[in-house]
Amino acid sequence: MAHLLGAEDIRLAFPTKEVFSGVTIGINEGDRIGVVGANGDGKSTLLKVLAKRLEVDSGRVTHRGGIRIGLLDQGDVLDGSLTIGAAVVGHTPEHVWAGDARVRDVISGLLNDLDWNQLVDELSGGQRRRVALAALLVQDLDIVMLDEPTNHLDVEGVAWLAKHLNARWSKTAGGLVVVTHDRWFLDAVCNYTWEVYGGQIEPFEGGYAAYILQRNERSRSAAASESRRQNTLRKELAWLGRGAPARTSKPKFRIDAAAELIANEPAPRDRVALSKLATARLGKDVIDVENLSYSIDGLELLHDVTWRLGPGDRVGLVGVNGAGKTTLLRLIQGELNPTKGRVKLGKTVKIAILSQDVRELDEFHGERIFQLLAREKTSFNVEKKEVSVSQLVEQLGFSQAQMQTPIEDLSGGQRRKLQFLRLLFGEPNVLILDEPTNDLDTDILAAMEDLLDGWPGTLIVVSHDRYLLERVTDDQYALMGDLRLRHLTGGVDQYLALRAASLGGGAKNHPTNADSNADAVAAPAANHSPAPAKLSGAALRDAEKNLARIERALEKLSAEEAAVHADMAVHDQSDYDGLANLVNRQRDLNEKRESLEIEWLETSELLG
Repeated sequence: MAHLLGAEDIRLAFPTKEVFSGVTIGINEGDRIGVVGANGDGKSTLLKVLAKRLEVDSGRVTHRGGIRIGLLDQGDVLDGSLTIGAAVVGHTPEHVWAGDARVRDVISGLLNDLDWNQLVDELSGGQRRRVALAALLVQDLDIVMLDEPTNHLDVEGVAWLAKHLNARWSKTAGGLVVVTHDRWFLDAVCNYTWEVYGGQIEPFEGGYAAYILQRNERSRSAAASESRRQNTLRKELAWLGRGAPARTSKPKFRIDAAAELIANEPAPRDRVALSKLATARLGKDVIDVENLSYSIDGLELLHDVTWRLGPGDRVGLVGVNGAGKTTLLRLIQGELNPTKGRVKLGKTVKIAILSQDVRELDEFHGERIFQLLAREKTSFNVEKKEVSVSQLVEQLGFSQAQMQTPIEDLSGGQRRKLQFLRLLFGEPNVLILDEPTNDLDTDILAAMEDLLDGWPGTLIVVSHDRYLLERVTDDQYALMGDLRLRHLTGGVDQYLALRAASLGGGAKNHPTNADSNADAVAAPAANHSPAPAKLSGAALRDAEKNLARIERALEKLSAEEAAVHADMAVHDQSDYDGLANLVNRQRDLNEKRESLEIEWLETSELLG
């Protein structure tokens, strides 16, 4: 493949740190490169160097003649006085951009919930980020460089971006370089991985899974000082090799080598043992949400939600923006009162939450990390083993030198690591993680997951990170925007399929749909796909009866699931045969629910 750009023997140093030393790399046509590494090791700096936005101290960066490069960095460079439309397509005539399938796809995928004529200054930070990403992707570029493009995207948005980039690079000979902590995204999009580490860049073939295998092999032959890092990598590799039920495609690396490495590696979690420990700490009653509804200013956000979480349950929560995820968490914590129904917590429940913006550390302004930790517990139990605070601190990436850092000087990722440590020190038995992957690099995420594997409690994770959800939770639930909570027996893939079916390809508040007619594309009022013809007469009555039958069956199924769940909570944990029967019963009920939900969705669409 033809060469696009290269960096030869580059060196770059800042006053307190050497970022790159003697690095030589290149990008060829068809390369889709994921860049990983610890926070602060120079990933974002690398993009700026390759785009020639930042000069190196020595060496050189060369571009092929006439090459067009676009860089989405983490700064906000949008003109706030522009409308969304002007920021994305500029002065390009409507008939030109409206006739471009790629432009229509970008606008539909990223901006379908925004008003095309709204000013950029009126947008939230996350909305501005999506507009900036859209403005880059509509351009005709040879190399696209993206710095944390999945930030502020939900599960649906991340899936769309992966699909868009894969389709784009199947039709063009350009290149892609992406810095991201989203490991599912790396596997879905990239065919090469660059690790930025210690002033060097080491290339690996394949996405995140292949990178973990190759790095593991390197670690196996490293010195004894690398043993701790090796063990973490082995556990991560064991997860990748086995995969979650929702993973249907295996990573593209040598299967024999992977099998050898994980042959004697235990499963990430001993669910039975953890459940037994959790029951001892929590009792059989944890969180019961019963027929809960919640409205604010006359707008109903949740309706008749019933959700029962027992000791040791590990659940993930996904949903569209504004569907009520944060509201549901606040209702569980008692920060809000339901309009109808109730939330009942077990007598021994002790909840801790890792919030999105880590406000909890603001009260420690003026203190240093070691001063804060000195007031915490001296040890912590993980998998029945006593672990010292210093060991946990090291595992989550804090060096001894960093312990002197004032709290207010911490980066976003460091603040999240520190607050996660404080939550664990408090030994809660119910842990809520609200978008925990923000600002964290892949190594720290793996270490966090490793700690959670041995944590005996009930876990609720709200995240757009599919890899994390599949890695640390055993069941996923969704708020689909219809006021109700849905159990996703098929995981995140089922959520995306249901969303696609419910949307039917429609979009709102922006001038684009699949119509090739330029006038129709440019008209904000004509942006929904035509509604299907509604039923009438006997067909309508039959469909309504069928929908009522399905809903009754779902209600009955929920009662049966609750009964099985209750039996599991009080069952003798040493009776493995009995537990296996209950698990099989739960699996049968899950399959039945999935079938009924698909039938309900199809019938609802017929009714319009």
